[in-house]
Amino acid sequence: MLGLSIREVSQALRDGRVSATELCKKCIDQIQRTHYLNAFITITGETAMEQAQKADNRICTGKPLGPLDGIPFSVKDNFCTENIETTCASNMLKGYVPPFSATVVQKLLDQGAVLVGKTNLDEFAMGAGSTDGVFGPVRNPWSYTTLYREQSTEDPDSDWAIAGGSSGGSAAAVASLSSFLALGSDTGGSTRNPGSLCGVVALKPTYGLLSRHGLIPLVNSMDVPGIMTRSVHDAATVLRILQGPDERDSTTVQAPSTPPSLPEHFDIRDICVGIPKEYHAPGLSTDTLAQWSRVAAMFEQAGARVQEVSLPHTQHSIVCYHVLCCCEVASNMARFDGLEYGHCSTVDSSTDAMYTTTRHEGFNNVVRRRILSGNYFLLKSNYERYFVKAQQMRRLIAEDFKNVFRSGIDVLLTPTTLSDAARYADFIQEDNRTRSAQEDVFTQPVNMAGLPAVTVPTALSCRGLPISLQLIGQTLQDWKLLTVAHWMEQQVNFPLIPLHGDSNERKLDRSNCCSSAFKKNVMQLISII
Repeated sequence: MLGLSIREVSQALRDGRVSATELCKKCIDQIQRTHYLNAFITITGETAMEQAQKADNRICTGKPLGPLDGIPFSVKDNFCTENIETTCASNMLKGYVPPFSATVVQKLLDQGAVLVGKTNLDEFAMGAGSTDGVFGPVRNPWSYTTLYREQSTEDPDSDWAIAGGSSGGSAAAVASLSSFLALGSDTGGSTRNPGSLCGVVALKPTYGLLSRHGLIPLVNSMDVPGIMTRSVHDAATVLRILQGPDERDSTTVQAPSTPPSLPEHFDIRDICVGIPKEYHAPGLSTDTLAQWSRVAAMFEQAGARVQEVSLPHTQHSIVCYHVLCCCEVASNMARFDGLEYGHCSTVDSSTDAMYTTTRHEGFNNVVRRRILSGNYFLLKSNYERYFVKAQQMRRLIAEDFKNVFRSGIDVLLTPTTLSDAARYADFIQEDNRTRSAQEDVFTQPVNMAGLPAVTVPTALSCRGLPISLQLIGQTLQDWKLLTVAHWMEQQVNFPLIPLHGDSNERKLDRSNCCSSAFKKNVMQLISII
């Protein structure tokens, strides 16, 4: 039952094959069985069972609130949840209980969805591995599949892969079958990166399509609530519910009219797919390149037009993103002073001393470094040299995308990450800044341009870990993007995760893995891109 899609389990609820309380109990049990993943910070078991019982009452009387009534979901712990602790995985907000829920969370609750917990992340969503929060790192569920464990001679407690970040807990929750959907935040790829590494569908909608009210901000001009599910159709279902204007967020826009659901049959011959040549980045793994080539060939063989395009300012994108990110972080983190909410130091010799020690005790080194960098970039002597230049470059990056789409391109096909998930022991050898620059190289340009993007898992690497590809669409054409992604998902046939030792474990189809023979054949197709 936990492996079903939202559409399938919603029908099961209505048919009486399972009750909402039984489904909720199964998810909570699964969270506890997979506790070693460290995906959750807070489990809302009692509240969830109460919500599930109300859903059962509605369904039994034939009055469900919608397709999500009785469906368990989880939320990244940087979204405010009424009467439930919201920590941002930081000592600064330990014990903070918001008096309201974020708009996107409330919309899910209003549809009868059941909140089973708050998920782990990098502190204040600053990271690309979900390894830098105060509650410890999140482990990738695929590290515990038979295929991965068969290739490892080390103990599972020492040889495991990262979940990606900063929404790693949400991705791990969906991948490990603990939730049917999860909310993450996406500032430079923080939903798509872990979605890619954990083998789930991760959607970053057009900026302004979903309300940011109640999402504790990182970079206001780029933050977007992200959606994680196990299928593109499920992501579209959630998007329909969450999209639209919000009077508490002035950046929201009216959602365009869309059909009730994604089409089951779609003529891909009407689509032109662009392959950005600048995305052949240093460090791109052979497995990822092979999948990029394979899926591009798949589009072409099905009748779609596939052509190389250029996004010439991509090479400057990651530096530009770093400057703008630090500047807005410095501004947003100023609110955490120990006076109104959150951690407050016991040092009271002076107001300045209280401020200083509160922020030193509350923030980790990653957050403090970004604050310092941002304030440096915003100094009067540096403002024109850094912040203004970065804003100008951001406009040029956005223009690159506009020019490509004006030329007749419908969607862009790119890698999501350079490779499959790194081993934790290897990942922490680099500092946070270097890791983020490496992991966000394909994802952050989309945030600076405000475009929609979705990552879809395509195959397993030779290590048995997911490899995903990213589709980028035009502004407010999220539905068209998801339609193409749905077609692509149907062609690649990515497997459901079989956790090691699970009594219901299914044998993985090794044709979904990048064998040496497969790579040899697919390398012949690289000329397409």
